[in-house]
Amino acid sequence: MSRDLTNSQIDRQNILNNPYALAEVEKATGLSGIPFESRSVLLKEQVAAFFEITPRTVDNYLEKFGEELRQNGYELIRGKRLQQLKLSLVSTFGHEASFVTKTTVLGIFDFRAFLNLSMLIVESERASLLRKAILDIVIDTINQRTGGGTKYINQRDEDFIHAAFIEDNYRKQFTDALKDCVAVGNFKYAVYTDKIYVSIFREKAKQYRQVLKLDARENVRDTFYSEILNLIASFECGIADAITTAFAKKGSRLVYAEVDAIFRQFENQAHWKPLIENARMKMASRDLAFRDAFHLQLREYVTPLQRTEFERFLGEKSKELSERLEEAKDVMKRLKDRK
Repeated sequence: MSRDLTNSQIDRQNILNNPYALAEVEKATGLSGIPFESRSVLLKEQVAAFFEITPRTVDNYLEKFGEELRQNGYELIRGKRLQQLKLSLVSTFGHEASFVTKTTVLGIFDFRAFLNLSMLIVESERASLLRKAILDIVIDTINQRTGGGTKYINQRDEDFIHAAFIEDNYRKQFTDALKDCVAVGNFKYAVYTDKIYVSIFREKAKQYRQVLKLDARENVRDTFYSEILNLIASFECGIADAITTAFAKKGSRLVYAEVDAIFRQFENQAHWKPLIENARMKMASRDLAFRDAFHLQLREYVTPLQRTEFERFLGEKSKELSERLEEAKDVMKRLKDRK
């Protein structure tokens, strides 16, 4: 999926909230600024010189995108902090820049704000080249930390194994209810599984496969995030109970229309709404950021990922599934030994 950072705040923010990609971009740029408060900062004139534009052009972007740039590290300093910056200028360059000498308020860009601006400027060839480099580095960083691909990045989450185990149990409860209580043929398993998927994330299994480019041998549930698995398990558990209750009340197997009515009543219960909206946001936003997969049916749920999300799936706590399975095996063995 082609990314135009100048037009997408979500794509910009996903990069700026990714600490692992930012560290690699900072290394690649080799940009040196003014040491200030345990970081390196740049002045407007330095930024303008780097991008070969005028300070007035920088002012125009600050006026138009001020809230976004402030959120990502641009700030105005004054008073004692400004005096400290002036001292750092003298220490670094041996003199104080003429445009700083008499000013009482000064805008500074940290590296994050500098990158943010580079994603906005359309007048600069340097900014355009930097954007291309940023996108390449982000892709490389994610691939390196996930072992070469992101299709199963969901399995790096420490909650995945537990969610998958729980869902598998409720899946059996659901399919048993369909087998024992519903008169429809074997296609009922696929039909009613799709109904759950559509209720939660508006896609049938076939559509989901197309978005994630899964082949026929790959199990869609192996790619679900833990929150999605938990919500599917809740649906399976509740619908299975509703089906078996209706079956017991009727005294005979249910027909297609009766099961459809149970689904409609179940999915329209008010308490599902916030859970479903949260699941849609997680799936749509994570898949776009990590897998470059866009769920058209969930487009209004896409939001930038927070730093904690990148740490969760790319950081030290995230691990390959094989490592988690090995840990889980050790835990199960210890529990068995205690008995």
